[in-house]
Amino acid sequence: MGVESVVERIEQALRGVIDPELGADIVDLGMVKRVDVDDGVATIGVALTIAACPLRDQIEQDVKRKVLALPEISDVLVEVSAMTVDEKADIMSKARWKAREDAEPTMIHPSTRVIAISSGKGGVGKSSTSVNLAVALAKQNFRVGLLDADIWGFSVPRMLGIGDARLEANENAQIVPVEAHGVSVVSTGLLIDDEDKALMWRGLMLSKALEQFLTDVAWDTLDYLVIDMPPGTGDIQMALSRLLPQAEMVVVTTPQRAAQKVASRVADMARRSFMPVIGVLENMSGFTTEDGRHYKLFGEGGGQELADGLGIPLIGQVPLDPFIVEAGDDGVPLVISHPDSPAAAALMNVAKRMTELIPPAEDETCTARIDRLIEGLQRIDS
Repeated sequence: MGVESVVERIEQALRGVIDPELGADIVDLGMVKRVDVDDGVATIGVALTIAACPLRDQIEQDVKRKVLALPEISDVLVEVSAMTVDEKADIMSKARWKAREDAEPTMIHPSTRVIAISSGKGGVGKSSTSVNLAVALAKQNFRVGLLDADIWGFSVPRMLGIGDARLEANENAQIVPVEAHGVSVVSTGLLIDDEDKALMWRGLMLSKALEQFLTDVAWDTLDYLVIDMPPGTGDIQMALSRLLPQAEMVVVTTPQRAAQKVASRVADMARRSFMPVIGVLENMSGFTTEDGRHYKLFGEGGGQELADGLGIPLIGQVPLDPFIVEAGDDGVPLVISHPDSPAAAALMNVAKRMTELIPPAEDETCTARIDRLIEGLQRIDS
């Protein structure tokens, strides 16, 4: 592949980096000033409105993750500069135009960190992982939403103890999420009257359902939106990368090699869609009896092998725990019902690791800093 085509792919990937304040991607805003590639190392020049902008670290890390998702790139260097007065005027003009002519397609704020919990196949504990990670993030005082995008195989409502709840609309005809354990929740399971009834929907209906959950739901401003994805590489996965370009993925696998090989396919799909895979979570990593004997019921090493193959970190290994099943049936997530259990401790650590890899957007924005500076100057003048 020629250098020119690699540069084009990098620019396409950078369209997934959203300036949280301006609500548009950094390519359309003209913030990308140069893209060079030399022997697999990409150098990206990014101009910010203020070089010391509090959002600088977030934008730099987003650029690196998006570009490193390309198989042709081994390393990324980000060179940050400050815009000139004319460039600032131009970018604000573009931002105003986009706000008017190209309204934000979803109700998810651009500053929201979107984490898609995915797996190559079913039966690896993806949904219970999604539920517990969302609640674990909420326990860290983050504002968290949980979207059950496993349209056919919804199980989130039961796991959160809200199986009898139903989604309702507000005065603006927007769907209002159901609150559970500090998390705002939306699921098809909260729309139907009988959870035993099969949803016989085809691909177009599935992607439309996801689109409605993102465009017609009155999501509050969230720090994190956790999405419980359906297994595999189908319509939902492709729709997500189109609707939420800031989405990033965590791949859940079990230790055995067969599961690891299947999980690598969903990671490949993510990267083809310019969605960074931030880490691998190995679930069902052995079982320890009360007398201390440890059994590797599903083999070992699959999670680490997958992470090494993808060049990303193994962010956690969650052991088998009978309390997980009990907690799911009772509707009280493990991190709340049995917080001292080994599995709950592992899940809390994974949630903390995710906030390190994808830190929440800064509360203090560049615009707020400028406003305070202007207010200070006005007080001096008066």
